[in-house]
Amino acid sequence: MLSKKCKYAIHALIYLTERYQQGPVHIQEIADRQRIPKKFLEAILLELRNAKILHSKKGKGGGYYLYKQPEDVNLIEIIRLMDGAIAMLPCVSLNYYESCEECKNEKTCGIRDSFIGVRDETLRILSESTLAKIVKREQVLAKG
Repeated sequence: MLSKKCKYAIHALIYLTERYQQGPVHIQEIADRQRIPKKFLEAILLELRNAKILHSKKGKGGGYYLYKQPEDVNLIEIIRLMDGAIAMLPCVSLNYYESCEECKNEKTCGIRDSFIGVRDETLRILSESTLAKIVKREQVLAKG
């Protein structure tokens, strides 16, 4: 399950994607429109800026804007940054591997083998889910 922090990050990024190339967006606007507590949002946006997903401008007319193009930011990048591992079991994680205490033999574990498939399919879907595609999908869904 995604953390609140991760969900807020995705919502903030979607909002900024909808305003892509329209200039910086003030943090208060993002907080108000996406119903995210401002203090929490500040920490999230700073993390996204440090990861070079966002950039910020100080002073009058300042705010946050996408550093990368919306087509180049996918959900894998955001989820890993905010929440860490994507895999449901530590023994199948690509970036956060840990062996399972209760496992007798990883090579013959049917549970692990099944969850490798789940991980691979999840990674495929999340890697294809870019900010640009999500915004486009929302526009199609809004038309009904």
